Amino acid sequence: MPRLAVFDCDGTLVDGQASICESMETAFEAASLAAPDRHDIRRIVGLSLPQAVARLAPQASEDERAIAVEAYKDAYRSRRMDGRLEEPLFDGIAALLDRLLAQDWQLAVATGKSDRGLQSCLATHGLTGHFVSLQTADRHPSKPHPAMLEAALFEAGTQPGDAVMIGDTSFDMAMARAANVRGIGVDWGYHTVQELLADGAEAVATSMEHLEELLR
Repeated sequence: MPRLAVFDCDGTLVDGQASICESMETAFEAASLAAPDRHDIRRIVGLSLPQAVARLAPQASEDERAIAVEAYKDAYRSRRMDGRLEEPLFDGIAALLDRLLAQDWQLAVATGKSDRGLQSCLATHGLTGHFVSLQTADRHPSKPHPAMLEAALFEAGTQPGDAVMIGDTSFDMAMARAANVRGIGVDWGYHTVQELLADGAEAVATSMEHLEELLR
């Protein structure tokens, strides 16, 4: 049975926090809501956009949240179109993906990004052809619902016991647990090591080399 490594995107493959925070601040301004603290914004990275806005603005009306969601999409799209979007790969990620492919791993992505956002991100970094399955918030419930992982397993022809979810948030680890998939955290993202372990990570990688060792 083929082995499958499923990666989260923001906070695991790329560091998009600056663009996410600035777009969310623009979105809240458009909805006449007080801008959330950037620490709080980073905490919701990985959730689907409506769920993220709801967590950041629990007292806002449904209309205000809807305005913020659409304004975020517009702000993020504008940053991408005019070249201001910052989504650098974490150091060593591209080489790690190449090594995993050479070791006969299949690779996939499960992310709170949109289809367009993920495809643009991967194309920018020349990674589109690395993945057999791309699962996004456009077609699934928000993490930690297991739907994205279940779809990735189906598309890769792999069973849960032959797969691993790699991510930087407790949402990723809870999703892995819900899908009966191993969860491995990474410490270079947006949630703490303690949170990752508490939500089911079997281990937390501290470097690309360490992550590769944990996958062996």
